[in-house]
Amino acid sequence: MRGRRARTEDSARPDAVAKRHSAGGRTARENVADLVDDGSFVEYGRFVTAAQEQRHDVEDLIATTPADGLIGGTARINGAVFGDASACAVLSYDYMVLAGTQGMRGHRKSDRLIALIERMGLPTVFFAEGGGGRPGDTDIPVVSALDVESFALWARLSGRVPRIAIVAGRCFAGNAVIAGCSDLIVATANSNLGMAGPAMIAGGGLGTYRAEDIGPIEVQSANGVVDVVVSDEAEAVAVTKQLIGYFQGTTSPGATSDQSMLRDVVPERERAAYDVRPIISTVADVGSVTFLRDRFARELVTALVRIEGRPVGVIANQTLVMAGAITSDAADKAARFLQLCDSFGFPVVSLVDTPGMMVGTDAEQTALVRHTSRLLVAGAQVQVPLIGVVLRRGYGLGAQAMLGGSTHQPLLTVAWPSAHLGPMGLEGAVRLAMRKELAAIADPVEREQRVAELTAVYQSHAAALNSARYFEIDDVIDPSDTRSVIAATLGAAASGGRLQGSGRTVDTW
Repeated sequence: MRGRRARTEDSARPDAVAKRHSAGGRTARENVADLVDDGSFVEYGRFVTAAQEQRHDVEDLIATTPADGLIGGTARINGAVFGDASACAVLSYDYMVLAGTQGMRGHRKSDRLIALIERMGLPTVFFAEGGGGRPGDTDIPVVSALDVESFALWARLSGRVPRIAIVAGRCFAGNAVIAGCSDLIVATANSNLGMAGPAMIAGGGLGTYRAEDIGPIEVQSANGVVDVVVSDEAEAVAVTKQLIGYFQGTTSPGATSDQSMLRDVVPERERAAYDVRPIISTVADVGSVTFLRDRFARELVTALVRIEGRPVGVIANQTLVMAGAITSDAADKAARFLQLCDSFGFPVVSLVDTPGMMVGTDAEQTALVRHTSRLLVAGAQVQVPLIGVVLRRGYGLGAQAMLGGSTHQPLLTVAWPSAHLGPMGLEGAVRLAMRKELAAIADPVEREQRVAELTAVYQSHAAALNSARYFEIDDVIDPSDTRSVIAATLGAAASGGRLQGSGRTVDTW
């Protein structure tokens, strides 16, 4: 029996392994072994071969198409931390077998495994590298193969189990759909991800391209397709272990940063930009932060973190880009992230510093009305606890959208002492409300002085303490208490095990 098993292992294909290594990659089995706990992998369909016996000898197929290019089974990931909650499923296309293409028997394997994943509720990691459908499987008669159910079964898992796709190298067509239907995509710097590879593009009469020109990481990270960009497969596995850990539950509280730095991180001037990411990293347990879609819609930050060991989602306005205004892309990014958190039971912390929704004729060409409204709809549907923290500016519909539609929609809404809240930017409100009075002032210097005076009055009225006096927000807190206030509120929300995900479908976008 040991000899039969050996024929499916990397050691049976030294030339293919050497070629893979020389190209800087790892084998599918090496990746799986690095991801899962030692001795925990239970493989399905190890001895399957490609359905090509009409074209090749059986011994040749055994030697060159082990597992029909799809390795899959159950395993444990992070078992030392999460125990029984570490049970997972792992699938990987094998690029050393017919360029990682999807064979007919491979589809039968994936169909069975996906059905088991749904039945057992297993978080799943799928290494998706490969070239899509395989036309050369002659043993199974087909016309279109459009009755293959793998894609429908995989898509149906949305909201039922967390699914992480890892992309390295070339990932086209059907393989790309596997990645695209996943909840999170981790991709290496050398990846190319696209709905069609060079052959299909050329076959459609759309020109001749190199694989390297199709969906490179620079494109697929900037446009929001990829969630996390990594250098290589080893880093992809390490990041995926952390990502899947968020879905596996709560850990022991992690180390804490000095919270007093939060008192000085936000500039006093409203229009001075600053990086919000250090605030996120300070509030979170040390080393627990993973930023998602970091190169897309950079005016808004999304991250998974831990606070006292509890997995938490964070959305935050990034004033370094477009002053943190809510653009169409930012709204899509935040809305989809809220769906992900709500579906899988991650409470959400929203760090607000925004002048409001993006405005202007150019912005309206991006279907701003629909896209920004999407964030309001997503926020209003959230069932998990939402905590709002107004860092500096909470203006207009943009601030409301960041808070689920209202300052009273979150479980708790607090502000830092220097924050201001208003229906729009304060100077803009002055110019709009007092336009007749200002127009009557002939001297432009005197007019601007009057604007400054009126804006100061508006600032006093819009101060966080005054907003709290009117009970528009719940409290004004010392910034250094932000972490402890969040942790205490989430602890109350989760008492008696009440913190549950909605299980709703998560949009792919």
